[in-house]
Amino acid sequence: MDRTAVVIIGAGPSGLLLARLLERAGIPTRVLERKSRAYVEARIRAGVLEAGCVALLREAGVAERLDREGLVHGGFELAFAERTHRIDVEALTGLHVTVYGQTEVQKDLGQAHLAAGGLVHYEAEDIELTHLTQERARVRYRWQGVMQELECDFVAGCDGAHGVSRASIPAERLQRFERIYPFGWLGVLADVTPLSEELVYANHERGFALCSMRSRTRSRYYLQCSLEDQVEAWSDDRFWEELARRLPPNLAAGLQTGVSIEKSIAPLRSVVTEPMRYGRLFLVGDAAHIVPPTGAKGLNLAASDVRFLWEALTGYYRHRDERLLEEYSSRALHRVWQATRFSWWFTTLMHRFTADPFEHRLQVAELENLASSRAASQAVAENYVGRMA
Repeated sequence: MDRTAVVIIGAGPSGLLLARLLERAGIPTRVLERKSRAYVEARIRAGVLEAGCVALLREAGVAERLDREGLVHGGFELAFAERTHRIDVEALTGLHVTVYGQTEVQKDLGQAHLAAGGLVHYEAEDIELTHLTQERARVRYRWQGVMQELECDFVAGCDGAHGVSRASIPAERLQRFERIYPFGWLGVLADVTPLSEELVYANHERGFALCSMRSRTRSRYYLQCSLEDQVEAWSDDRFWEELARRLPPNLAAGLQTGVSIEKSIAPLRSVVTEPMRYGRLFLVGDAAHIVPPTGAKGLNLAASDVRFLWEALTGYYRHRDERLLEEYSSRALHRVWQATRFSWWFTTLMHRFTADPFEHRLQVAELENLASSRAASQAVAENYVGRMA
């Protein structure tokens, strides 16, 4: 039986980031991933990184291209009632966010980990976690047609909502909190100049819209849509026409359109699973929590989980101090619930839940309050730029 210190299930950003940090601290790891490397690196995800997430990527030694190509944003625009208001995040908090696609983060992490000799078994099948409450955990899996078995001190479950990690915890030991939203996001990726230098979040009677970007020449746009909508029903022309309708006239006039590279519909939900530890298994990222993409907290929350677990594991291996391991779940969940609250609030503020005009007028009143109150704007800015602790 082979042995390592930490087995990481999942080679997405959280799994590879944790692996890089632990390996740099001299703690050996093995990463197991069900999908191929090409599949993992091709997934289209969010691209707004909090300052704490960027700092952690630098700590892992994988931020060279991010620092060179990332777009620094000191604020964002709120569009409503045919006007816009900028939230000056940097002036209100002293911090900023960085726009850099999660796909690029994934590539940077993968290249750095493999270049440093890190072990990643892509296309690992039939992964099974056992002995999780004993002195040593065991992980069985099939790789390249051969059954493998690993003994380890700890397992980090970074394999998402449908992975084996959370499923390996007895149901009676978990509590699940969930909110399903009655709409989805229709997203389009296109090689056109972004509408604005910063993100634009739009509240409109026809529904929410978001104008984002991945680079200075590649844009990412979203429309609130029905859960019954089908991608095939949305031609490029229909998408651009609807997006323009939901923007103030001055912004719509500058909208550049083009052929979509990717188009998809994603449902929105909030999910939190407690606790985030079971014996020698620690849940990280989407394995424990999911937030709606409003406010871009998904990857950033996963990064904060990674930071807490990295600190706990290095404390254990350097000093045999188990205090931070015992506190991992509570520390992570404090940050998770704060971000879940913000994502829920921002989603509620910007989307149409019903056709009730009273509801929409209340949203506009709240947005006008944000535009006129420094205190209200500062609270939004602090949550938007994020806290790692």
